Amino acid sequence: MVSATVKTDVIDADAHVVETERVWDYLDGADDKYRPTLMASPDNPQRQVWVLDGENLGNKFPSPDEKQSAEHVKKFGREVNTPVEARELTDVALRLAHMDRLGIDIQVLYNSLWITPLTGRPEVETALSWAWNRWLADVWKLGENRLRWTCVVAALTPKEAVAQIRFAKEHGAVGVCMRPFERERMVTDPFYYPIFDEAERLDLPITVHLANGNPQLFKLLTNDAGGGFSTFRVPTVTACYALIMSEIPRLFAKLRWGFIEVSSQWVPWVIHEAVRRSIGSAQPIARDCLRQFNIFVSTQSDDDFAYVVSYAGEDNLVIGTDYGHGDTSSELNVIARFKAMENLGSEAKRKILSDNPRRLYGI
Repeated sequence: MVSATVKTDVIDADAHVVETERVWDYLDGADDKYRPTLMASPDNPQRQVWVLDGENLGNKFPSPDEKQSAEHVKKFGREVNTPVEARELTDVALRLAHMDRLGIDIQVLYNSLWITPLTGRPEVETALSWAWNRWLADVWKLGENRLRWTCVVAALTPKEAVAQIRFAKEHGAVGVCMRPFERERMVTDPFYYPIFDEAERLDLPITVHLANGNPQLFKLLTNDAGGGFSTFRVPTVTACYALIMSEIPRLFAKLRWGFIEVSSQWVPWVIHEAVRRSIGSAQPIARDCLRQFNIFVSTQSDDDFAYVVSYAGEDNLVIGTDYGHGDTSSELNVIARFKAMENLGSEAKRKILSDNPRRLYGI
């Protein structure tokens, strides 16, 4: 008897879009007054920032040109060059064709603007979030169901966020993207329980992407010595530890969580600390807490997988390209490099490339 060959889809668990002025065409008519404009950065004229009523909303995410990309490959061995029209999604067909060349069947898209503090004005956050989500809904319609996405939400107004989550679910979204810190609150604050409740009801995960939405913390941690490690990665790891130690995994037992673009090297440390610090408590933490609490973590090809898997197991890890960016997490050729690794078995590779992201995102 000849058995049929079953194709295993490769899912890029962390890809990006880079916002342009076109996004704000999706502002509701009454909200057009909140349309940001691009201006040269006062600190670096080569970069642009989004400005509204004199408020700096954040950078237009810089992407490397061909020369910079070639230097990156030579120095680190990681490809980061993406066509402008593909990363800005002005040409969806080009993005899909590039995914084909990279061996990727499905990408899960994340924003670029919400990585840094956005605005403290709830009405502005709500308007911009709606515009971004409407834009990605149209992208999904053009993407042959290969471009799934995580919605941005009005974190300052959870009631409004709930409506955005419902819209996103109906238009191809597979996650609710939140930052580890939103102004004065950590993502584990009960203030966000209405968001968690709706995400769980709709079978959508909360995906905590590398970011920092607290202006004071952002300013404090941004320095030459720490770079993006202290500004973005440390707050995201802290949020994961806080989640594990909180009541949330028990209150929202079916809710899935993703911690994205912070590698996975920290996982053994965090689990070890959680287990050690919870000894003798009413709710001691087990070593397999990622599995118990439905927590997934994205990896990088140079992570020590044997060490990480000894704590995290094989079933809660995913991997992504960071498509569209050009930082230390970006690796367009990660799929090929990961498949070629010799210190990880074929079953574990299949789980990380396909099975696990399917379970995380409900694809």
